[in-house]
Amino acid sequence: MRLSGVLAGPPESMASRPSLLSMDITSRTVLIVGGTSGIGHELARRFDSAGSSVVVGGRSTHLFAGLEGEGFGAVEIDVTSQASVSRARDEVLQAYPSLDTVVTMSGVGMPEDLRNSDHFADAEATMAVNFLGTVRVIDAFTPHLLERGSGTIVTVSSGIGFLPFPLMPTYGASKAAIHAYSEALRAQFAGTGLEVTELVPPAVATGVGGSNPHALPLEAYGAEVMELLAQDPTPHEILVQGVLMHRWAERDGTYDELVAQRSRALATLPGRSQG
Repeated sequence: MRLSGVLAGPPESMASRPSLLSMDITSRTVLIVGGTSGIGHELARRFDSAGSSVVVGGRSTHLFAGLEGEGFGAVEIDVTSQASVSRARDEVLQAYPSLDTVVTMSGVGMPEDLRNSDHFADAEATMAVNFLGTVRVIDAFTPHLLERGSGTIVTVSSGIGFLPFPLMPTYGASKAAIHAYSEALRAQFAGTGLEVTELVPPAVATGVGGSNPHALPLEAYGAEVMELLAQDPTPHEILVQGVLMHRWAERDGTYDELVAQRSRALATLPGRSQG
């Protein structure tokens, strides 16, 4: 594990600034867990460009030299391991004692054939990273954030958590769980100065969503997210235009039709009809 020597954290005067209902993206000290690529990396660049200090956590240590070259701190972290998360927390807080924002980006997703019980291993791995990994990271940093009396946790669910994509059932279930957990976090942290914001991406042109021809370009998604984060007050859910059809499908009466459309992807499973 290592942290970049380029950044030593922001001045203490910046750390002592009180938490507001709006997120000042120009003066944060941000840890993005799962930020070595994709949406996480894009957000790291945008927080950095806005003036915040950024630490990126992940397992892809071969990417750390590039991250450090961009001016980010880098720390190895495996969200499925309590020992790894605890060790990363200690390293980050030693180098960045004024850390005030934790973004939990780590996620995996894969197709599953629910007619074949062999899918269970994939289901278990998906929940271990996407949901339990999120909980583990939040638990690790909650004492620090509560002690400082202000800060923000940014969880990452998905449009698939609200409008299922039947080809990836456990991925959707894990993201629905993150939504419910985020709501509970917000309720339990009320009055502490610790805010909870839920990022709800649609398909974005990354490793997970890049095969979707309707996926949003990564840069366009990042720009829209940062605009929403900077709103006063910061929304509880960061909903770009491209995810609204997912988020409000039940309310709008389009849910059944859209799930049926998305179920056509099941024909790509081995042994399923392509007709």
